[in-house]
Amino acid sequence: MSASLSRPRVGVWLIGARGSVATTVVTGCAAVAAGLHPPTGMVTETPAFTGSGLPALPDLVFGGHDTLDCPLPKRAETLTAGGVLPPGVATAVTAELAAADREIRPGGPTPGDTRSQAELISAFAADLRDFVHRHELERAVVVNVASTEPASHRPDAPLPASTLYALAALRAGCPYVNFTPSEGMHHPVAAGEAARSGLPHAGRDGKTGQTLLRAVLGPMFAQRALSVRAWSGTNLLGGGDGAALADPAAAAAKNAGKERVLADTLGTVPEGEVHIDDVPALGDWKTAWDHIAFDGFLGTRMILQTIWQGCDSALAAPLVLDLARLTARSHETGLSGPLGALGFYFKDPVGEGPSGLSEQYEELLRFGRTLGQGEGEGQREGGGGGGGEGKGEGRDAGSVSGPEVTGEAR
Repeated sequence: MSASLSRPRVGVWLIGARGSVATTVVTGCAAVAAGLHPPTGMVTETPAFTGSGLPALPDLVFGGHDTLDCPLPKRAETLTAGGVLPPGVATAVTAELAAADREIRPGGPTPGDTRSQAELISAFAADLRDFVHRHELERAVVVNVASTEPASHRPDAPLPASTLYALAALRAGCPYVNFTPSEGMHHPVAAGEAARSGLPHAGRDGKTGQTLLRAVLGPMFAQRALSVRAWSGTNLLGGGDGAALADPAAAAAKNAGKERVLADTLGTVPEGEVHIDDVPALGDWKTAWDHIAFDGFLGTRMILQTIWQGCDSALAAPLVLDLARLTARSHETGLSGPLGALGFYFKDPVGEGPSGLSEQYEELLRFGRTLGQGEGEGQREGGGGGGGEGKGEGRDAGSVSGPEVTGEAR
């Protein structure tokens, strides 16, 4: 999207760039920037962040990686037909969708891909540097919004695609955000590289619905000294997430974040599990039901039930835009390492920080004020200006330790 030549532009490089969340991000950013819709759901557009120095929405330039080839305008048409995007919006921002689509590069590994993990990392990093160079961007933030990967605990397992992309971001000197439960920067190989790079990073697993409620209700029970005996839940969802989470290993990775919220806010993990059912007919819509059994005064047994019905893509998109802007500004001011102050947005946040939503919000507000003061500006511990060379740049790609990637698809 266009921007004044006097203002620096910032890249947002989306992993899973042709998925529902990414398409909604690009469409929504263009629509809000054009004044077609208000920035509902964007915390960074509230008055508290006016002085935080965040990049403006019209100054964001989108690109990304994906293994799919459906053009973004076509994907937006499908989301409009499914009720995810309001009628007429995708048509009004077709030029912006087409521009972002031209910046999407092939991801991987795909079936039959014979490239080594070192070659994949190098190729992905080269795509990022080329994107930043051609658009003369001040910096670029990589955000993973791809489908959840199955968790693997085999010591000889290949590096997951999410970790390859994370390593490529570091190699290209780009801050990284993991909006998914996938391993990404959490893999030991990537964690070591991240520490050496001096780049800021945030994650993981965006908190959009059921877990958002848990982060509110958990502290309520704890603060009122009510004993939670059991907390069970069910998710019904379709679309790409539903298909991905039909894999028990992927569902286990997703549920780990939901359990962490309860453990952190209640001080213990109550009985009960979350069951995830793939219902293709629901498309991008999700229903989440929680059944909470708790004890009151004199052991009186009581029940609280909640039902959350929403559209994951519409819930996630404003958070992704918030995170891209906050992380870009963090990089600009010289902050490095895990951005614990962004725990407000995540089920399983990196770094240190509170676990209750209200405390996380207060931490986020303090962080916004810090960004506005520009603390650390010009004192970055490494990492380029986005697409430049990080501290680890110059090392041969083959020096990244870890098992070789197979030709398996994500």
